[in-house]
Amino acid sequence: MKKTSLLSGLSSLVILLSLVSPSTTSAEPGDLPLNGLIPETADETTFIELEEGKTSPVYSTSDAIVENLLVETTIDSDNTGERDLVSIKVMRPNTEPGVKVPVIYEMSPYRAGLRPLHFFDVDVDLQPVPHPGNGYGRGNTGGKPFTSGQVTGQLANYYVPRGYAVILGEGIGSGRSTGCATSGDKYETLGTVAVIEWLNGKARAFNTDGEEVFADWSTGNVGMTGASYNGTLATAAATTGVEGLRTIVPVVAISNWYDYFRANGAVVAPGGFQGEDASVLADAVTTRANGEICDPLLEKMVEDEDRITGDYNDFWDERNYLNDIKNIEASVFLVHGLNDRNVRTKQFSQLWEAIGQYDIPRKMWLHQGGHRGAGSANNWQETQHKWYDYWLYGLENDIMEEPKVDVEREDRSWHKQEHWPHADVKSTNFYFQPEDEGTGSLEVSPVRHLPKVKQTFTDAPRANPISLISEPDDVQENRVAYTTDQLAEPVHMSGAPEIKVRASLNSEVSNLSAFLVDYKKDGTHTVVTRGWMDAQNIHGEERSISLVPGRDYTFEWDMQPHDYVFNEGSRIGVVVMASDRDHTLRPLSEIEVSLLPTKSNLTLPIINGKDAIK
Repeated sequence: MKKTSLLSGLSSLVILLSLVSPSTTSAEPGDLPLNGLIPETADETTFIELEEGKTSPVYSTSDAIVENLLVETTIDSDNTGERDLVSIKVMRPNTEPGVKVPVIYEMSPYRAGLRPLHFFDVDVDLQPVPHPGNGYGRGNTGGKPFTSGQVTGQLANYYVPRGYAVILGEGIGSGRSTGCATSGDKYETLGTVAVIEWLNGKARAFNTDGEEVFADWSTGNVGMTGASYNGTLATAAATTGVEGLRTIVPVVAISNWYDYFRANGAVVAPGGFQGEDASVLADAVTTRANGEICDPLLEKMVEDEDRITGDYNDFWDERNYLNDIKNIEASVFLVHGLNDRNVRTKQFSQLWEAIGQYDIPRKMWLHQGGHRGAGSANNWQETQHKWYDYWLYGLENDIMEEPKVDVEREDRSWHKQEHWPHADVKSTNFYFQPEDEGTGSLEVSPVRHLPKVKQTFTDAPRANPISLISEPDDVQENRVAYTTDQLAEPVHMSGAPEIKVRASLNSEVSNLSAFLVDYKKDGTHTVVTRGWMDAQNIHGEERSISLVPGRDYTFEWDMQPHDYVFNEGSRIGVVVMASDRDHTLRPLSEIEVSLLPTKSNLTLPIINGKDAIK
């Protein structure tokens, strides 16, 4: 191994790129902008060692520099008249004077733990909007300081020896930070961004003695990462276009908070947390000292999140990062679990599409797990390492020459492709054909010359939905089920299924839920994906309208995107019910839905679909 200096010999051509923004297009080092970051003397330089083309561990964690600081933000979320401060822990290599390093940064509201969760009651009647008309919550635990003087965490233990600083931050309203947690709005975004601005000389930070501290050791190049809420804040920061943020690696992260707590006008909960909402989460992470100062803001959140109509409004629009994709100057490496029922798959799908529309450099891994990262599968650590080397140190490697997407199949094999959804996908309609009272078939051609019979089912809001999808050929009073014949060959689905049903209600309001199911040859079944809507939102998520009981309406909604292969011998099935015990509100009144099968269909984004149906 050879120590490489910015100003030493041929290898300096590689390291020169470390202090500018990497590009996916080829360029000579002399053609790249210097941005005022190239050191003026040989004492100000970046030293790394390369092994197999990657930064190698040449620095020790035992003598690393560790600082606990407070960064001054531009916001006053708790209305005290003073700017919020965010608490950070900086861990960086003990380099020679003048040596600069890039930063890997993770902001989190969870570092000080959680206050008790106060969930909403979901066993409540749904509320019809007025006719005619449109759509229209504590104790405190106190913050816990960072442990000082030690390098902690997987990120720091891996990257600090390799010439990176790692910063762990506490979100506003949590731990030693001031301000109030707000579940993803502009306050949390700007609180996150302040750290990047400090690293680039545009914000102030102070140590525990109140002395100002400067990031004169930083190149200014920052990469953000994190899973779930932590990764969500990385996405939020990127949409501001903040200078210095070169890349983000959001893992199972939110891109639009409305789609986390709502679905097509329906009030829904993330998997495993029935009754949670934006205000519940903000309350839980308010672990700062004197947390009661945030009570007025939390009470306002309860009002503004609107659990009555579930409609998209200004509250949710402020938490929709898709609005500001055009501002992103960073590259994006998405990682998501195809079976994540917490941060559901629509979150990665819509962000992937949006950044593609603006030609933002991107890469994505989709694994078979749930709400977690890829773990050690598919050489994840090496890939992530190469990504940071390229975007933060400017090392020329092959990371941007690889196919953009890695997908893990059901057999745990990994496959590379350039596009997602798959480039060969075609939208294919499957039409409902009624048979018994609540069953039927899915046909690839429209059903003709059949009587326009209705199939009626009764809402069972507290029934386990898994029991309602079993035995698709049996009549069950609380759902309808339609299946294809056994598949003659595998069918690959890639993207978001959609469903359209013609139906009437005996009520002014109802949940509507759909499950896409793989009924396998061996008699077992797998829920591939599901989706929901509030029947009152037939004209979109922004507006509920009053419905007339007994009148037929056309209801259309999407299911969560997926990438899934139905094997030969399986039957593709769709089960329609009203409420979903695990996700939707669970009304007390008895609601009946009467569905007209011959005016209903399922649309699947699949490859070779029609050829596989016998």
